Amino acid sequence: MEKDLPKSKFKRLCVFCGSHSGNRQVFSDATIELANEMVKRNIDLVYGGGSVGLMGLISQRIYDGGCHVLGVIPKALAPLEISGETVGEVRMVSDMHERKAAMAQEADAFIALPGGYGTMEELLEMIAWAQLGIHKKPVGLLNVDGYYNCLLSLFDNGVKEGFIKRGARNILVAASSAKELMVKMEHYSPSHDYVAPHESWQTRELGNYAGQENAE
Repeated sequence: MEKDLPKSKFKRLCVFCGSHSGNRQVFSDATIELANEMVKRNIDLVYGGGSVGLMGLISQRIYDGGCHVLGVIPKALAPLEISGETVGEVRMVSDMHERKAAMAQEADAFIALPGGYGTMEELLEMIAWAQLGIHKKPVGLLNVDGYYNCLLSLFDNGVKEGFIKRGARNILVAASSAKELMVKMEHYSPSHDYVAPHESWQTRELGNYAGQENAE
């Protein structure tokens, strides 16, 4: 596949997605569409390390397209989420906390595809970290065929009821197609106030995270 689009600002994207494929073909189609957009832009993949479901689909397509794939998976989940040969580089970690920290450290931005509790939890943690000021990286949601409409409505209700600030609501960038989402994320800039200064977050989980980002 030719990589003839303008150079992306992202070197590595972390994609959160399900270890199942869902009940409709539209979810697999959207996953392939996102993988193709990433390959065209020469963007490497960071993901949960599984070889089944949407995780297996996106990792194989991006690997076949010539981009690097890094999977991060807890040892306990490896027998459940890895079937057959692994794809690309696989990093085994001890638990879910270490997995998310490693994925966050390795990626320049985050995208959530349709998925279950785990996918939603990973998405929400990256949104919360952005609100806190831990990172300044774009967080995207590929809202395939309205799958996340109820979640987006919940966020809007959080603003209405005074639990989410209007500026923080804009942390999440959503679109219904991969191409539209990539364009929006390329042009994203934070418009919310951080809970704490970005430079003050020197957590053990992310290492010298703020320093690494500022050095790039």
